[in-house]
Amino acid sequence: MHEPHPFIFDVHLDLSMNAIEWNRDLTQPLQNIRDREAGIIDKPDRGNGTVCLPEMRKGNVGLCVATQIARYTKQKNPLPGWHSPAQAWAQTQGQLSWYNELERQGELTQICNLEQLDTHIAKWETGQNNQLPIGYVLSLEGADSMITLQHLELAYEKGLRAIGPAHYGPGTYAPGTGESGPLGSGGPDLLREMERLNIILDVTHLSDTSLDQAMDIFAGSVWASHCNCRTLVSGERQLSDEQIKRVVERGGVIGAALDAWMLIPDWQRGVTTPLSSGVKLSHVVDNIDYVCQLAGNSKHACIGTDLDGGFGLEQSPGDLDSIADLQKLPSLLTARGYSPEDINNVMGLNAIDMLRRTWC
Repeated sequence: MHEPHPFIFDVHLDLSMNAIEWNRDLTQPLQNIRDREAGIIDKPDRGNGTVCLPEMRKGNVGLCVATQIARYTKQKNPLPGWHSPAQAWAQTQGQLSWYNELERQGELTQICNLEQLDTHIAKWETGQNNQLPIGYVLSLEGADSMITLQHLELAYEKGLRAIGPAHYGPGTYAPGTGESGPLGSGGPDLLREMERLNIILDVTHLSDTSLDQAMDIFAGSVWASHCNCRTLVSGERQLSDEQIKRVVERGGVIGAALDAWMLIPDWQRGVTTPLSSGVKLSHVVDNIDYVCQLAGNSKHACIGTDLDGGFGLEQSPGDLDSIADLQKLPSLLTARGYSPEDINNVMGLNAIDMLRRTWC
């Protein structure tokens, strides 16, 4: 008898960035989105997208953590970004407007509390998901757009439920990937206000020092939405064993990311390809398994794909064409000796249970 596809909760997707900055209509079939980008070369992943709402429904990805993202870059910072926090804030509000409009169209539904979470999952358990809205938990990737702590409270009122204080490079509240050093001067106060509001701390992208500081200061719920294992692929973008253990000890979850440079060593952007490297979904399973072995159980690994997070097919596992192919993971986990219960935990229940504990 054919086993039903498990319900998937992807804890990191940059949906609004793709809609607003990449100009992708995510309500359309994936091939339509790819065809419309034919000949466009402004971004390296043009024509190679992997995520749209129809493919999410096809893959039973009924719930995701969907981001707002807007970097503030000070003068001499070579990274792309907005030139003032006010501009960055405005960008996040435009992204929120897109989410809200898709709610009005019945494509998405925002999940902010336990009642909404349980109601949404019950609807998807009927198996009639072709017409159902996809649930999203709103997260902010990089906190540069938080002009003041009053803006944080306003964002919470609009549904923000998780924050990663850092992204790439220098940040207002914390240094991110590619940087080192402690939290910024406003970092501790941001964390305390997040704790007061019961906003989840996402430790993804934090420098090693700032991650340790944040975990010491912040007593609320913690996850690493899209992180892999430093022991398997070196580099400070990945979590060390000690960092994984700290998240596990706090009852958190760690989302396995599908960006190829985080899956195999020595990936060179724009040079290495999925075909030349042999990167596969089995490398994602390597990271899931590593977290489970380190934790001693299957309760702390989850899926945080980051698909279409500035990359597409050209930098994804070679046996994945769209986000619907996440349904290939259960058979790969079965081959590693994982039980159906373990697999359901990893594919969605672990992160759902963490939300339930946070919001109860």
